[in-house]
Formats: sequence, structure tokens, C-alpha cells
Amino acid sequence: LIGIDQDINAVNVAKERLKMYEDRVRIVKENFKNIKSIVHNLGIEKVDGVLLDLGVSSHQLDEEERGFSYMKDTVLDMRMDKDNPLTAERIVNEWSEDEIYYIIKQYGEERWAKRIAEFIVRERKKERITSTGQLVDIIKSAIPASARREGPHPAKRTFQALRIAVNDELGILERTIEDAIDLLNPEGRICVITFHSLEDRIVKNTFNRLEKPCTCPPRIPQCICGQLPLIKIITKKPITAGSEELKNNPRSRSAKLRVAERLGSK
Repeated sequence: LIGIDQDINAVNVAKERLKMYEDRVRIVKENFKNIKSIVHNLGIEKVDGVLLDLGVSSHQLDEEERGFSYMKDTVLDMRMDKDNPLTAERIVNEWSEDEIYYIIKQYGEERWAKRIAEFIVRERKKERITSTGQLVDIIKSAIPASARREGPHPAKRTFQALRIAVNDELGILERTIEDAIDLLNPEGRICVITFHSLEDRIVKNTFNRLEKPCTCPPRIPQCICGQLPLIKIITKKPITAGSEELKNNPRSRSAKLRVAERLGSK
């Protein structure tokens, strides 16, 4: 078993919990975008299964000093890897209004992205924005009261956007899936758990492209491009949490699991 995480705290917890199996387990502090080189450096060519559990963990959300949660007033950080020089605090204070608008709109799918970006830039001229509490107050002031009465917490989408930008979560996902599938033995499976629509869309589209890679024009009755399917999609629709799981783990409400199997002969 090979475990990969860029969060040193998660690595240390995993090593402690699995120490009785240490002869069969390797825990590596790395970004999973380097999955191929990590596996090969351990002297392994192929694997039988890959599980990608995306996004921020419950443990990270509960660690106040990490700055992931909009429910606690703490330092504005949001780094999964503490060696990463880019923080949410740097983004909101040093990036241009257009850049802030772009990530909130694209990564947060926030209707009020433009106003939020404007309010952030206006407020940072008065004093540097250093805490999650400051940012939450700015977001609340930017979104009209009528729009805040229903739906999720007003800061949810902006915090999601900043976290994705800080950790480049979407930029590495498609390539990581491709590399993970390349590592699979025939009939090996890749399972990907996502927690928001942007991640899920990338996983869905990547699976579809690798299952049906043919580039021939529709008018051609038979494939001549030679592009063969790499995978078979097992989950035509994503698997979501059942009632028992939701009762025990409310944070699983937005989770979606997609599974694909590597094609080829053993």
C-alpha cells in the first residue's frame, strides 16, 4: 500500500495508525501529481488500484490555524502543503482585482464574484486582510442581504475558490488521473472521490475521453484513427452517500465517487 499526501500532519497521522503494517505500507509526503515518479522510485511498475480522495480533509478543516474554515476566525492560510509559498492571505492582498474576480468566478462559481473582488480590494487599502474573520465580513458586506437569506454560508464559494487557487487543485487533476490510469494493471481500478462540481466535471470528462478516444468524424462508419479505449467506466452515474453515511458523517453530503477499470490483457 502506498499513501501519498502533501500535508505533513496527515502523513504523520497515517504513519502512526499504520505502523503495525509498516513492512507493507509506504507513506510519502508529496503531491499526488507526481504519482508516477513516486511509484517508480519505490521500484514498482504497476498497481492494481488507485484511490484519489480530493479536496480538503475534515482534519484540515478542524485545524483552526490552517485557515480553511469560514466558521472560525483565524489566520488566512489555506495551504495543504506548508512548504507552499502561496497563501490565501497573499492572494487577497497582492493579486489584482481582475485576478481575484477570475478565481472566485471560475473556482467558486460565485454569482457575486465581481462585487466581492471590488470589496476586497477596497478594504485592503484600509488595512491588510490577515484573518478569515475579516474576509468573511467583507464577503458578507459585498453580497446583498436578500441574497444571503437562503442557501449555503455566503463565504463558502469564495473560500472554496481561494483554496483551489492556493493548492492548484484543478490544474493537476486531469493529468494525475491519466498518470494513475497509466500505472494500472489490466482490470485494475481507479476510484475518485470529489466534493464539488468543478472536480466532478473534470473526472467525468476525463473518464469519458479515455473510454471513447476515437477522433474520427461522425460521417465515417468505421474507426480509422486507431485510438483505442483505455478504460471502461464502472459508474455510469456517481455514487453518493447513503442515509447512514450522512447521519454519521454530514460532510459526505457533497461527495461523489466515480470508478473506472483499466482495459487490456494481463
